[in-house]
Amino acid sequence: MNYQHKYSFRCLFAIAALLSSASFQAARAQTAPSLGAASSFSVLGGQAVTCTSSVITGDVGVSPTPAFANAGCTIVGSTPPATDVAAALARTAFLSAYQNIGLIPCTQTIPTAAFTGNVPALGPLAPGVYCFPAGLTFTNTTLTLDGSSNPNGIWIFKVGAALTGSGFQVLMTNGAQACNVFWSVGSAVTLSTSTLTPLFQGNILAGNATGGSVTMTGGSLVGRVLANVAVTMTNTNIHGSCALVSKANGMCDAGDNDNDSHKDHGKGNDKNKGKGNDDDEDNDQGGGRDN
Repeated sequence: MNYQHKYSFRCLFAIAALLSSASFQAARAQTAPSLGAASSFSVLGGQAVTCTSSVITGDVGVSPTPAFANAGCTIVGSTPPATDVAAALARTAFLSAYQNIGLIPCTQTIPTAAFTGNVPALGPLAPGVYCFPAGLTFTNTTLTLDGSSNPNGIWIFKVGAALTGSGFQVLMTNGAQACNVFWSVGSAVTLSTSTLTPLFQGNILAGNATGGSVTMTGGSLVGRVLANVAVTMTNTNIHGSCALVSKANGMCDAGDNDNDSHKDHGKGNDKNKGKGNDDDEDNDQGGGRDN
């Protein structure tokens, strides 16, 4: 088995293992907002990341202020959290994605600012761009996102001000995928519950320069938490499967580059080997015409 085949097999195996452990597929549609260098981070803060009695699966980054506080927090990823060039590049990419999402036209504008209980008028929702001009509050609410029309569809929620959820959970049905959900919030995000049961799904982008913080108390999240200011988690589980798959894909891309280097290196060796040999050996080794 040549190098290219071996490396391709290794990448496919790594991605398959991640998908299996995450118990869902993170397929991407072409219309999904690009997170660029931020896609490999599960948690990214600007001024600080504070983690207490929580579990984060995936890489954590803080930039430009390298402030990280860990009080009984388990991180299955970068340890210590990235505060270097990688985090800086991720921050730039995240803020660019936040700006780009703001330019996407709305499929539906929903003026209601507060939802309590399971509101049929709000779900199940097909893929689309849903805009809430003001702040948005969910209290003991379940929001269902339905992928029956397109399992690879994209959901974008643009919230003009703060997003507040108490006992708020997001359910994905009929093939809908958490990695294809984006919450672009114009101010702070506050999600709270007394247990780990409510499951919030999607990528949170709190990109406001002054109010862009995310605070999670209890509950679980499948996706990413990206904040311009700070991220604070207490008794929370962050399942960063989306970031893990993106990171695995990046490793495979890097491997392709390595493969090119091996090819070039091999060519050089062939040329060197061809010198001083007879014509038959030159044709066989230097010509590269293997049968």
